[in-house]
Amino acid sequence: MTALERTSQYVVWFIATFTVVFLMTPLVVTIAVSFGSSTVFTLPPPDWSLRWYERLAGMRGLLPALLVSLQVAAASTAVALVLGTLCAIALVRGRFPGRETISTFLVSPLMLPGLVIGIAMLQGFKAMGLRDVYASLLIAHVVITLPYIVRTVVGALSLFDFSLIDAARTLGCSYPAALTRVLVPALAPAFLTSGMFAFLASMDNYPISMFFTDAWTKTLPIQMLQYVEERPDPTIAAISAGLVLLAIVALVIGDRLVGLRKLADF
Repeated sequence: MTALERTSQYVVWFIATFTVVFLMTPLVVTIAVSFGSSTVFTLPPPDWSLRWYERLAGMRGLLPALLVSLQVAAASTAVALVLGTLCAIALVRGRFPGRETISTFLVSPLMLPGLVIGIAMLQGFKAMGLRDVYASLLIAHVVITLPYIVRTVVGALSLFDFSLIDAARTLGCSYPAALTRVLVPALAPAFLTSGMFAFLASMDNYPISMFFTDAWTKTLPIQMLQYVEERPDPTIAAISAGLVLLAIVALVIGDRLVGLRKLADF
C-alpha cells in the first residue's frame, strides 16, 4: 500500500467516524438526560434516576396521542403499500407518455418542505369539504409515506424477472395466483424495508400533522411539543428515548425478517 493510499484510507475512516459521532451524539445526550435526577436538562446528570420514566404513566394525553400515532402510522403504511406497489408496477412495466413525470410527482413529498405540503393539503381538504380529523390525518400521512414505498419497490421491480410470472402461468397458475406466489415473495424484503421506513416517518411527522389535529385528536409529536411548551423537563427526553428504542426494535426486527427470508430462499 502506497503512502497516498494509506493517507486516503485514514481520511475516509476519519470522515466516517466523525459522521457517526456527529449523528449519534444527540441521541446519546437525550438518553443520558432521561436517566438524570435533575429537573432541568443537565449533563452529566447529578444523579441517576428513573423518575422521568415513572412520570410517563401519569402524563395526561400521552397514551391517547401514542395510540392515535400508532393507528395512523399503521393504517397509512398499509394503504401506501398497496397504492405504492400498484404505482411501482405501472411505472416499471408501463410504457406511456409522462411516465418519468409521474414518477417524480409521486416522490415529490420528499422534496418539498412539510409546511408547504401541509398548507396545500389543508386548503385542498377545505375546498373538498373534508372536516373529519382522523380521515384528514390518514390521507395526509399516506401522501408522505407513499414516496418511501414507490422508490423502494421500483428498485426491487427493476431487478425482478417478469418472465417468472409467465412461467408460473404456463404451469397452471392464474394471473392473480402467479402474482401471489411469485411476485409477492420476491418483493417481500422491499415491502418490509419500505413499510418500516414509512411507519417511522409517519410516527415522527410533525410539520404536516399539526394542520390536521384538534384538541381531542393529537399525534405524539404534537403532544410532545405541547408538553415542552408547558413544562420543559426531562420527561420529554424519556419519551424521545422510547421513540429511539422503537426505531431500533423496528430495524432489528426488519433485519432479522429479511435475513430469514433470504435463508428460506437459499
